Amino acid sequence: MSKHRKVARKKRRLRSRRWMSIGLGVLGALVVLGTTTMLAGMQVEQHNSFCATCHTQDESKYVQQSLAPAMDLASYHEAKGVALCIDCHSGTGLAGRIGGLVAGASDMISYVSGHYPQPAVQENPIGDGNCLKCHTTVIQAQDINNHFHSLLSQWQAMSPASAATCVSCHTGHNPNGDVQLGYLNQTDTSAICQQCHQVAGVQ
Repeated sequence: MSKHRKVARKKRRLRSRRWMSIGLGVLGALVVLGTTTMLAGMQVEQHNSFCATCHTQDESKYVQQSLAPAMDLASYHEAKGVALCIDCHSGTGLAGRIGGLVAGASDMISYVSGHYPQPAVQENPIGDGNCLKCHTTVIQAQDINNHFHSLLSQWQAMSPASAATCVSCHTGHNPNGDVQLGYLNQTDTSAICQQCHQVAGVQ
């Protein structure tokens, strides 16, 4: 092999190593940045006031409601020790936890950089899985007294776009619920019952 080819091969090898070093350096920096951001997100999500700084005025009001004697489902939960927004506003399992951290980290970056939208909007509605993290037994009873819970998944399978979810009836921040009915609003809930009955063909 000629000396010229050896030199050219050595240059290619050096160039390849240089790009690999740069790539590993960038990857390492991204890992450190991502980890730091998530750890910071885990810290700030422990403070409901942080959630309320970015979101609509309602969130500030919800935080204040949670500090008063129970007047809605969320403040009732707070009194029972479910005290953080993230306790309900994060999904199930590891994937739900990571999703909550990613959303929180993204929100924190937007907030710190001054590029967060005002008024901010809750983009991730609470899914049934969020409620079932704690209320796993609510759908187990298969009797008539619990039919609205036990048959909900069938309605959702029949009409995925229009079926109710847990929070359709159990609205967390609605102060117009009846304490005797577990903070349900009877008028609103009855209307949702009728929708399900219509789908099922039951009067």
